[in-house]
Amino acid sequence: MIKNFEKIKMPFLIAEVGINHNGKFDQAIKLVDIAKKSGADAIKFQTYKTEKRVKKNNNVYNILKKCELSFNEFYKIKKYCDKKKIIFFSTPFDIESVDFLEKINVSLYKIASFDISNYNLIKKIISTKKPTIISTGMASLSEIKKTYSLFKKKNISIALLHCISSYPNKDESSYLSNILYLKKNFNCTIGLSDHTNGIKTCVYGSLLGAKIFEKHFMISKNSKCVDNPVSIYPTLFKKLKNELNNIPLILSKPKFGIRPEEKGTIKFKRNKIL
Repeated sequence: MIKNFEKIKMPFLIAEVGINHNGKFDQAIKLVDIAKKSGADAIKFQTYKTEKRVKKNNNVYNILKKCELSFNEFYKIKKYCDKKKIIFFSTPFDIESVDFLEKINVSLYKIASFDISNYNLIKKIISTKKPTIISTGMASLSEIKKTYSLFKKKNISIALLHCISSYPNKDESSYLSNILYLKKNFNCTIGLSDHTNGIKTCVYGSLLGAKIFEKHFMISKNSKCVDNPVSIYPTLFKKLKNELNNIPLILSKPKFGIRPEEKGTIKFKRNKIL
């Protein structure tokens, strides 16, 4: 159970399934199993009623409808995640979905970049008093500040994720210096929602201070899923987990003088030469 992002073990790695299950319950369950084996701390879905998310004349309506899972299926997925000891949470896109997610007792929420100014949805999520992760793709600084303040006024733990809403995004278009800015100007956990199809930007983001990482996740490299171009496969996800865990070991704490690893070369150290 997550109550405060400042107190959870970092780095915190999220396998963003989104709609990569293609609307198939068995694929969603398979993704839970693979995410757990790949080292994910949490697995995230998208919960919505297509008709409440986009209009029927929208060019993504049919895709979203095809990939829509029922509330009953999400109930079963949540129970399965509990059994597998991996944190389940979701991005709700409507009020009804928030009410449902409350019924199955999710421990946190995610607000998509597209909804950072959707104050009806935001206030509904705030009313749950649950920790919330907020992506900042396309958001102006004033939009980020307003949503941040709404949560802070209610003393709700939040995390801001730097995000570029480009699918897929390129390494050189990642604007990772935003992580430094967010870390300096907002009193909360900072992370990265990365839409590149590699892991380099997450590693760099960690060095800049990001603590939470969200990566789109798919069953295999050749998966025929909507978000394949922005997703990584299990082997790469596991490599990312290892890289993030190794960073603190590589950085270590400042230490001068003869370090343990240098004892074998003490004999080559010359005395002071005047």
